[in-house]
Amino acid sequence: MVKIKGLGSIKRFGSRYGRTVKLKLAKVEKEQRKKHKCPYCNSMQVKRVSAGIWFCKKCNAKFTGKAYTLSKEKKKVL
Repeated sequence: MVKIKGLGSIKRFGSRYGRTVKLKLAKVEKEQRKKHKCPYCNSMQVKRVSAGIWFCKKCNAKFTGKAYTLSKEKKKVL
């Protein structure tokens, strides 16, 4: 079996489900697993506990947000 580089967590699917679906899933998983900024203490210590539940390790705040990301991404207007 050939080792695939640069695919991150979607390597577990192998050759199943198609490239586009796997890349979309990889984008969502990468966003949800990174550390986010706490709305209370402004530190980068917030991790996802479960869908929509977030926890700050610094100030011990547990709060709700979006399912996969804490806040909505701002779109650039030209």
